[in-house]
Formats: sequence, C-alpha cells, structure tokens
Amino acid sequence: MKISDFQAKDVINIVDGRKLGHVGDLELDLRQGRIDAIVIPGYSSRFFGLLGGGGADVVIPWRNIVKIGEDVLLVRLDETKPYRPDESEPSVR
Repeated sequence: MKISDFQAKDVINIVDGRKLGHVGDLELDLRQGRIDAIVIPGYSSRFFGLLGGGGADVVIPWRNIVKIGEDVLLVRLDETKPYRPDESEPSVR
C-alpha cells in the first residue's frame, strides 16, 4: 500500500462517528522499519480555513487503527493529540 492510498481515505473515529479528515503524513520508526502514527492535518471549519486560524494536526498512533477499508480508515481515538514535531530530530530542508 502506498501513502497516496492512505491519503485518499476518509479517517473516521469509531468512538463518536466523527470524520477527522484525510491522512496528511506518517510518523515512521526508521530503526524498526514500521509506521508509528498517522497525522491528520488540522483544519478550521469556518470557510475552509480562509477566515480564522487553522486547527492543530491530529496524531493517531498506529495501534489505534481498527480497520483499513477500501474507502475509509476506522480509528479508535478517545481524545485528539496535537502534533508537535520532535525538536531533537534534524529538520529536512
């Protein structure tokens, strides 16, 4: 499966039935060769983010993915965790 396959799927939280968005990025553990989490880009509900600030990205640990379907990614997420890049990692420019 390619990252573009993930990005095309709606991410739905099975706890409250809320659509969280689409996968924007992945957190990888390069040492173990696995995906640690998916990142859903933040958004503002007011006019698609044109008025007002955008929301924080949501990080969903891989263990919270319940099912990967053809059109959706079902996740179990009791509370959202904003994305804060680890400052100890070198930035890519």
